[in-house]
Amino acid sequence: MSERLAVFACGNPSRGDDALGLELLARVADARFPDVVTIEDFQFQIEHILDMEPAALTLFLDASTKALAPISFCEVSARTASATPSTHALEPADLLAVYARALAKTPPPAFMLCVRGENFGLGEGMTPQARRRLEAAWPFLCDLCSDPDVDRWRSLVPGFRIDDPKTDTVP
Repeated sequence: MSERLAVFACGNPSRGDDALGLELLARVADARFPDVVTIEDFQFQIEHILDMEPAALTLFLDASTKALAPISFCEVSARTASATPSTHALEPADLLAVYARALAKTPPPAFMLCVRGENFGLGEGMTPQARRRLEAAWPFLCDLCSDPDVDRWRSLVPGFRIDDPKTDTVP
């Protein structure tokens, strides 16, 4: 039986806000959504294409310092100029490209839920801003995992916005 949804998260819990994706993934695992499999690692790696293969839909969870919005959600496509398969750490777009090349088939539709972090220092705890964003992202992530439908997810991408009215704004 193939899983309907594979949810991946990467990060390092010893590096402050880098744990955001892992914290969200732990909640998904604890919620035990039907037909959802969770995969956790420090980095997205080429071996994860085998975890993606049985999935009908893929979701990547991660923290970022580059995200403009406090919480972003977008569809991810395979990058045409991709990293080589010998690369250990890959962006989701590169991982999808490796999937297509290595398995000679189209990867499952993939999306990214990214939560902006502030501090990624070694030995640091999660910042209050990151904790607020995590709480704001959780209900949306629950909705995604409760209804993993690619067409519905695509309809959510345009105009997607979640921000914390206390401190965060979208430029």
